[in-house]
Parts: sequence; structure tokens; C-alpha cells
Amino acid sequence: RYDYTSPRGDKHQIIVACQEERSQLHNRERAMKMLKSEVYEIIRREEEERKAAIESGKKKIEWGSQVRNYVFQPYTLVKDTRTGAETGDVQAVMDGEIDIFIKAFLMEYA
Repeated sequence: RYDYTSPRGDKHQIIVACQEERSQLHNRERAMKMLKSEVYEIIRREEEERKAAIESGKKKIEWGSQVRNYVFQPYTLVKDTRTGAETGDVQAVMDGEIDIFIKAFLMEYA
């Protein structure tokens, strides 16, 4: 019997028994291998769950999920779809001046 506490604080109780060998020592060694395998499986499963939780929070990269819209013709406009912030100076935004969008994002989400 082994009580395992994962790094996230989840508690698991693992019970392993082995009576396949004639020697108690060999049975103990085999049981320890089985126990290590169970602990590894729990750790692997928790890691997969953690990764799945991170991946589910991400937006898909597809049409319509863009952050900003850029209009060059017939008028000039850059609009942030998340915050609604916009500017008419497209060239400045293309040159890297995106402070207006950063401030708007921080004001809305921070």
C-alpha cells in the first residue's frame, strides 16, 4: 500500500500485491516495479490534464480570430477587436507604435 500526493496536492492511494514468485524478495521487487509504474502513470495522466487545460484556454488560429483589423484603402484605420481601440495612423502602427493598443488592453483586462 502506498499513499502518493501529487505536486498539485491530489492524494492517491495505490495498493499493489504480487504473489507470482516463490521468493518474498522477488515478489517485493516485482511489486515495487508495479508501484513505480502506477505512480508514473498517475504523473503522466496529470501532466496530460494540465496540458489539455492550457490548450483549451488558447484561441484557435483561424479566420475571424484576429486581434486587429487593418484598413489601408479607401481610408486608413487600425482597430483592435478585443478592446475597440482604434487609430487612423496605419503607418505608425506598422512601424511598431502600438502603445495605444497595449494601454487599452491593460485598462480592460488588468
